Amino acid sequence: MEKSIESIWKEGFLKSDALVAPKLNNLYTQKSKHIIDKFNRMFKINLIALVAFSIFVLIASFIMGIPYMGISVFILLNVIVIINKKLLDSLQEIDKGVSSYEYLTAFNSWMKKQVSINKRMSTFIYPILFLSVVIGIWVSNDFQDFFTAIMARPNEIYLMNGIPVFWLLGVILVTCIFALIGGRIYKWDVNLMYGSLFKKLDEIVADIEELRA
Repeated sequence: MEKSIESIWKEGFLKSDALVAPKLNNLYTQKSKHIIDKFNRMFKINLIALVAFSIFVLIASFIMGIPYMGISVFILLNVIVIINKKLLDSLQEIDKGVSSYEYLTAFNSWMKKQVSINKRMSTFIYPILFLSVVIGIWVSNDFQDFFTAIMARPNEIYLMNGIPVFWLLGVILVTCIFALIGGRIYKWDVNLMYGSLFKKLDEIVADIEELRA
């Protein structure tokens, strides 16, 4: 019985003794490793950029007279870097000697874990960043002069025990909004940076699953 081209193609992929199988396996393995290595490089660059940005903010905050903001942002960003550096190290534990399908499956599991952890952190990161900026500016000398000028005109702002109530309510509202959408902001950021790579990986997985079917 004559075999169709499709059946020969599938048989060649699935049978280890078929001549085309090693070529197909090698092709998909090389493609997947290339994409994941590229993701690895981009991830490292992003971590380095976060560290550099945290240092810049720290120095700028002292120059601008808002050191508390700079210190808190510096600490927060570097905590993020440390956590993600540990996650990146765990990515290196994936066995590159397995088949391309197993390799991609392992990477997909790692990616889901990484996204889940960072998404949960984002519900706290963005609110804390916002509060760090607000509180840092609030306790700065320049803001104290500005606040003193406002206090001199109490009829223009509602104060309770010397605290501008409407400003405080605004800060609480924005903080809550960041807490609610922090995870979405992170997912949007991930898709913006790595979306094209994930799309290519999905295409490779789809091709392999089609051949395995």
